[in-house]
Amino acid sequence: MKNAVVIVLSLTFLGLGCTKSTNEKVAQDKPNIIIILTDDQGYKDVGFNGCTDIPTPNIDNIAENGVVFSSGYVTYAVCGPSRAGLITGRNQDRFGFSRNPLFAPKDSLMGLPLSEETLAEALSKGGYRSMAIGKWHLGAHESLRPLARGFDEFFGFLTGGHKYFPDDWTLNDVSEVKSQFEAYNTKLLKNNTRVEEQEYLTDALSREAVDFVERNAENPFFLYLAYNAPHAPLQATQKYLDRFPDIENKKRKTYAAMVSSVDDGVGLLLDKLNELEISENTIVFFLSDNGGPTHKNGSDNTPLRDGKGSMYEGGIRVPFAVQWPGTIPGGSTYDKPIISLDMFATAIAQAGLTSTNELDGVNLIPFITGQDKGTPHEYLYWRKYDQKRYAIRGSNMKLVNANGKNDELYNLSVDIGEKTQIKDSVVYNELKKLHDLWQNQNIDPVFLGLGQDKEYNKKNPERFMNVDEY
Repeated sequence: MKNAVVIVLSLTFLGLGCTKSTNEKVAQDKPNIIIILTDDQGYKDVGFNGCTDIPTPNIDNIAENGVVFSSGYVTYAVCGPSRAGLITGRNQDRFGFSRNPLFAPKDSLMGLPLSEETLAEALSKGGYRSMAIGKWHLGAHESLRPLARGFDEFFGFLTGGHKYFPDDWTLNDVSEVKSQFEAYNTKLLKNNTRVEEQEYLTDALSREAVDFVERNAENPFFLYLAYNAPHAPLQATQKYLDRFPDIENKKRKTYAAMVSSVDDGVGLLLDKLNELEISENTIVFFLSDNGGPTHKNGSDNTPLRDGKGSMYEGGIRVPFAVQWPGTIPGGSTYDKPIISLDMFATAIAQAGLTSTNELDGVNLIPFITGQDKGTPHEYLYWRKYDQKRYAIRGSNMKLVNANGKNDELYNLSVDIGEKTQIKDSVVYNELKKLHDLWQNQNIDPVFLGLGQDKEYNKKNPERFMNVDEY
């Protein structure tokens, strides 16, 4: 995947607000929510999962102050569909977002369907102020952009990736984009206006996140901070590269520098929460949008098998942690399977709100505080429609079809690396039947995706012609 993520929720029980000011009570009664997402970060590439060559002290603070989800998953092995599931709390195959969307600013169907409620839209019903920062990748048409999907503010870019250095941002708006990946070179957007940004991309995103929190500290807010790093292209400033003189592999060194820049930004954000004295009212989720593409960006998914794009664990199990000081016990690990869908359900539950559509996630707080001793999900499901690949996890048993041809069964409790297949016809038949039933609830993709770029261009020869400036 191209991304990794963090969510921050701010909440106070009534009993904690009795000595606070009126403004502080308002903020506490309506939890603040921050989602920090990284892109294409490897499972092992955080300290709390055992990384030794890339220090991530600020990200690790989230784990130290809260809970590590050792079996934390996303809904898809690449970024677009994974983000669609995260932002709606619903498995994206329910509404046909089963492919990575193309950059097509004239196509109102190329992105998140309007039938789906975003977390920003759900929280707006509770008076939340919301901002999306960084990578959007949920549609470039005017009806699909962040400000049309519940967000009050936006700073970032619309497509599935971006260059990191301002000197590369040579295109003034979407009307100048003439091919899929030229969108990586657009100037950044601040709301509906292109801006002349001078900072390294990751640093600029972190700056805007801190500014948003500072401006909204006394009101309920939702911040969706979707970093582009460490997604390709591999680009880092000398400041961050100089931190890794002992990493000889050039790709790994640049990747490490990019992760380090994200960690700095997370630190600035956490420091601001502490400065404003709202940390104990804030839940912070951190995760990546999918597994690391190890050969492309030098990431490390150890001990998992494969990486981005795969139905094996390396594609869908990601670094995932949450903190809520004073409510969630720090320094613990939660091993029962959870999924990125749960962040939506957790957020609205703590805010006392309901969703328009049926959710596939659950409120995690009762589980990780020990109030609920049960299992958040009896089964988790995945599919890659075009490749005919799929997976289902029930308890510790996982049925996976990673090549579109052969089914494989693994016991993840003793074989997290999926090295030794299990022969158990009873378990196999049960999982296969359940996955087939789930498949029948899904719909076919509603748009052509990145893998069908040439086909889409043939069907839409005016894709990049007469595009309105934006």
